[in-house]
Amino acid sequence: MFEQLLQASLETLYMLFLSGTLATLFGIPLGIMLYLTHRSNTHKRFYAVLNITVNIFRSVPFIILVLLLIPVTKQVVGTIIGPDAAIFNLTIAAVPFMGRLVENSLKNIPQGIIDSATSLGVNGKQLILRVLLPESLPEQIDNITVLLINLVTFTAIAGAVGAGGLGQLAINYGYYRFQWDMVLYSVVVLVALSQFLQWTGTRLAQWFKH
Repeated sequence: MFEQLLQASLETLYMLFLSGTLATLFGIPLGIMLYLTHRSNTHKRFYAVLNITVNIFRSVPFIILVLLLIPVTKQVVGTIIGPDAAIFNLTIAAVPFMGRLVENSLKNIPQGIIDSATSLGVNGKQLILRVLLPESLPEQIDNITVLLINLVTFTAIAGAVGAGGLGQLAINYGYYRFQWDMVLYSVVVLVALSQFLQWTGTRLAQWFKH
């Protein structure tokens, strides 16, 4: 039982941190793009299309999104079950979520800071790297924390469709075999993981606040 719980925990961690890393790498540029196109008078239509696309992906429940992505997952990953297939689905679901969080954080930057940087003649790249990201860094850390905690829940849901991890362990032993102790162990590990992520993220965000 311990070996199965350990293996499921490792699979959950694998799915969580790899999908979280990919969602962060793609979600932050998406959020910056949403923010900049929303501010621009010449990219209103592009923002409207991008905004609607993000809203659509965020509105679809994760379990239904997994089912809709089955043909794409099969083509990209080569299988529709297991942790690798789950990582693809988790990333697709998490990128729009992360992008929206990033956009909202950038909107919280005081307009005076943006105007001051613009008056100094910074270009687009400098505005992003020297103003937007540094000024919103604590909030971005909070965003990543929220993202990872949501992904903990998503990995458990993905277990219902054969992704592995603690979700599948709880379903196989709790639902099908009525071994509720395994469900309890799985819940304890998931709660502990979420608490650790929240504690770490909060401390990091406080460290970088100025």
